[in-house]
Amino acid sequence: MAIAKAERLMNLALCLLGTRRPLSKRELRESIEAYLEAGNDDSFSRMFERDKDDLRELGLVIETVENLDGEVGYLARRDSNRLPPITLDAEEAAALGLAAKVWQQARLAGAASGALQKLRAAGLPEDVDPYEAHSALEPRIPVHEAAFEPLMLACRDRRPVVFDYRKATAAHPGTRNVEPWALECWRGHWYLAGWDRDRGAERVFRLSRITGKVRSRGTGFTVPVPDVVTVRETVASWAGEITDRSALIRLRSGSGYPLRSKATAVRELGDGWDELEIPYGHGLDAWLVEFGPDVVVLEPAELRADVVDRLRAVAKD
Repeated sequence: MAIAKAERLMNLALCLLGTRRPLSKRELRESIEAYLEAGNDDSFSRMFERDKDDLRELGLVIETVENLDGEVGYLARRDSNRLPPITLDAEEAAALGLAAKVWQQARLAGAASGALQKLRAAGLPEDVDPYEAHSALEPRIPVHEAAFEPLMLACRDRRPVVFDYRKATAAHPGTRNVEPWALECWRGHWYLAGWDRDRGAERVFRLSRITGKVRSRGTGFTVPVPDVVTVRETVASWAGEITDRSALIRLRSGSGYPLRSKATAVRELGDGWDELEIPYGHGLDAWLVEFGPDVVVLEPAELRADVVDRLRAVAKD
């Protein structure tokens, strides 16, 4: 459906840009195959008006002209829709090339490469190679989750989605109805930040825990989308990077070195155990579970309960 609409919009744009005189709705319908298949006149009229509005939102300047007979026609003059010359210096071109390299492992690789080719055709200097500059840098953002692409498109199009999500503390996945805001890569993992309609609050979802297909659900958001800085702060908070209190744990001697590196205080207890004070943020319970029997949570009580819940969920599997 998305491909069919994109093709229809492209055909309409080409018709409006390629004509020297205004084209009536009737002429446009006869020129575009998708409009011929629209069924009745009402269906075509609604489809055409939506497509015209979509093209205008994308930046195409469409003029409406009424001839002497009172018939309305449409056209998009080339001089009104011509972009100014593109001028990039070496550093800007290098930044674009670096951005394109980031996506080599994702399905966006073709789009990123094609964008650079268009920039070259639009006037990027021939002596500037955006791929070679700063070639010592080889960034990678791995994207293995099937949910990445449909969620990326949903964030772009501001389209609510539904998916099944398995919390680390649950034995089975549950359904989530979400207004997606943005995708963020944090510590090698992809997260979706958005508005959970069922809970009436912002939530962050780790893509690796999404099961099954991501489905579209209606159109339009019910809450404003925060700016990108706020979204990143939300993801950082849910990923455990923002802490405002401490937790007290027992850790088996000679183990859990990542935890020891985070500790703000360490005390030997004897009998092969140490007591650590570590920063406590969202997601700490998931991290502690990874150390299995080498870690015992002393306080706070809610962290201890969360760890126990996660262990029970694992045991049910």
